[in-house]
Amino acid sequence: MDVTETVPGTPAPALTRESVALRTRRLAAARRRASALLAAVTALFVAVTVIGAHGTLLGYVQSGAEAAMVGGVADWFAVTALFRRPLGLPIPHTALIVERKDQFAATLGQFVQENFLNAEVLVERIRATRVVPRLSEWLADQANAARLAGHVADLVVRMADAARDEDVQRVLASELTRALGAVDVAPLAGRALRVVLAGDRKDELINIIVSVADRYLADHQAELREQFAGESPRWVPERVYRVIFDRLHGRLRQRLASMAADPDDETRRQFREWIAGLPGRLETSPELRERGERLKQEILTSAALRDWSFALWQRAKDTLRAQAADPESQLRRRLAEALVAGGERIGSDGGLQDSIERVVESGARALADQFHDELAGLVTATIEHWDAAETSSQLELLLGRDLQYIRINGTVVGASVGLALHAIALALA
Repeated sequence: MDVTETVPGTPAPALTRESVALRTRRLAAARRRASALLAAVTALFVAVTVIGAHGTLLGYVQSGAEAAMVGGVADWFAVTALFRRPLGLPIPHTALIVERKDQFAATLGQFVQENFLNAEVLVERIRATRVVPRLSEWLADQANAARLAGHVADLVVRMADAARDEDVQRVLASELTRALGAVDVAPLAGRALRVVLAGDRKDELINIIVSVADRYLADHQAELREQFAGESPRWVPERVYRVIFDRLHGRLRQRLASMAADPDDETRRQFREWIAGLPGRLETSPELRERGERLKQEILTSAALRDWSFALWQRAKDTLRAQAADPESQLRRRLAEALVAGGERIGSDGGLQDSIERVVESGARALADQFHDELAGLVTATIEHWDAAETSSQLELLLGRDLQYIRINGTVVGASVGLALHAIALALA
């Protein structure tokens, strides 16, 4: 019979966990019962023998007690010989668990390998438990999807926290450098500017530039005055260069205001023509391309890029941590919605279910074929490292109570056989 036919389709009931103290008390009680029965039949045999087996009834009693005593002693010997040497005597083939622990480990490892880590067994078990349909039903439930989304988000946060910030920052900076290094800045800027200027947006762009320039001049007047003073000759009186600067600053702002107010302003017209030709110059001018490359290299080798990539990673981690901690965050809602949609899609698409089941079965076969030797070796090595005496003691606590009933059964069966044999002997006499 194929071993897969013996695998049940429903999960086995969970074993009841018992404390060592409870198992010890139950074993002691079972041992007392078996020993008391053996002592009783022994006392009965001695009493009948001393009295003298006169009469048919006493003959049956003596024969039954004698056979029960033999059966009980034999089963006591057999049960005891599993775990220790009976009466401490060096009798061959006793204390089997202690003496054969390593052989038992190898046998158990082989048994697990052949009957539990077998590819066909695993596949049959997967089919019997309907993993994919049950998974789709579970995922389609909003509450389940929300819980799983929370676990996934927490896992991502733990992975991000486990990564060294220096390594991530170095990778980000390296990837940014690699990506930007392959880009020609000037032609790209020209194409981008051409898109911006499409639809006759030159005047809109000029207004923005003029407004920004005027605001900068207004906000940084004192700073610009100090810089102007630093560039002026020392022999020029302070009052003179201040007057010159204020007049230049005012005239420049007036010029910007005129450009903003008059669409036909000559300076504005010239600026419009310059902007209109700028995309073409950026795309074709070797000089502008060289300037763009120098600027790009300065940016790529600057500390500012490293600082920016580090700050980018820190902001990403902080955002991720906050999103993962909030059950109502967009991240967790999106994850939950994706999980629900995936569960519903799997549940409604039989072809997709079959495909996933084939993938799962293939994965189970691959794992069984790849790791069944290692897992069987793990079982064997684990048992081999156990202390032999402790192993025997633990197994006796686990199995000894039932084995004591074997002693009782042996005593009862021995008595039955003795009575039967005595009856046969009388019939043949």
